[in-house]
Amino acid sequence: NASLLGILQHPDGTVLKQLQPPPRGPREQEFYNKVYDSDCCDSILLELREYLPKYFGVWSPPTAPNDTYLKLEDVTRKFNKPCIMDVKIGQKSYDPYASAEKIQQQVSKYPLMEEIGFLVLGMRVYHVSSDSYETQNQHYGRSLTKETVKDGISKFFHSGYCLRKDVVAASIRKVEKILEWFEGQTQLNFYASSLLFVYEGSCQATTVQFSDVTLAEKRGVPKGLLSGGDVLEYNNNIHVINSTENGKLEASVSQGLSKFYALHKKACSKRQHSQLSLKVENSEQDNVWKSGSCITQEHLNGNVLPQLEKVFYHMPAETKESANVEVRMIDFAHVFPSNTKDEGYIYGLKNLITVLQNILDN
Repeated sequence: NASLLGILQHPDGTVLKQLQPPPRGPREQEFYNKVYDSDCCDSILLELREYLPKYFGVWSPPTAPNDTYLKLEDVTRKFNKPCIMDVKIGQKSYDPYASAEKIQQQVSKYPLMEEIGFLVLGMRVYHVSSDSYETQNQHYGRSLTKETVKDGISKFFHSGYCLRKDVVAASIRKVEKILEWFEGQTQLNFYASSLLFVYEGSCQATTVQFSDVTLAEKRGVPKGLLSGGDVLEYNNNIHVINSTENGKLEASVSQGLSKFYALHKKACSKRQHSQLSLKVENSEQDNVWKSGSCITQEHLNGNVLPQLEKVFYHMPAETKESANVEVRMIDFAHVFPSNTKDEGYIYGLKNLITVLQNILDN
């Protein structure tokens, strides 16, 4: 059971995913090796890398050399309050070599897979209003029907104040890119594979990623934006946090939202965030500020608005327009060579895009 596998988070910004028992584990390792082969010159596979976590080979603990872990990029690392959703894609979650028993087991878990083409395996959403996370496990996704799937998925994009339409729009664009890749390849078919969605749940300006601090200073961003009690280093857009946790391996078993991404950096959750020094009338007004992209003219009195404009005016333009969203393909224990388009996966992607578009339009 993947959700019970040991997961390690490495201070170097990677996660260690324990290899599943054969044939699944070796198949996933072989998939990553093929896509990330340094001699690879297949344009299809080279493009596919853009949609996967980066792969850094395998790792075994010195104490247990027979335990193998895949060393993968931690897609959640650059986020301050990552909101995470894991969606299984395809019409069949069993592969072509599955036994009748396995097929029966998979179909009975979610009979609507064929019709809907995807299944929410879990989500973790940060609510700005309560400064807490809401978590849904796989039972939540399996309870969704054709009628309720739109509302069920829109929950992931809701901050507690408002629907993050910026994130929905950015997610659609990213899924469309993956769909384009699938429309153009006939060499791989994916079963029981997932899309991992991650976006920034915190609406505070402290989460802005600058390519380097000097750029931030040049743009005249108030110093408070960059200091949150931690030393923040900005290096090629990679957000490195110097914290006491560095150098320690966090060993844990992922619960709830299955897969290794569910684990959270302790340093992140403990971090104290510097509030911007805006004079705010009361706690309600304070909450309005925290909601970031949800601010509207009516919410604010004349006194706060100009100060907010000052802050946003100095920010790099890209942070105003595009939401910080990652959509990556994960879980490749059931990827097989093929000579046809992956119609089941394509069906799932198209249906998911339709649902996301409906969330955006209504």
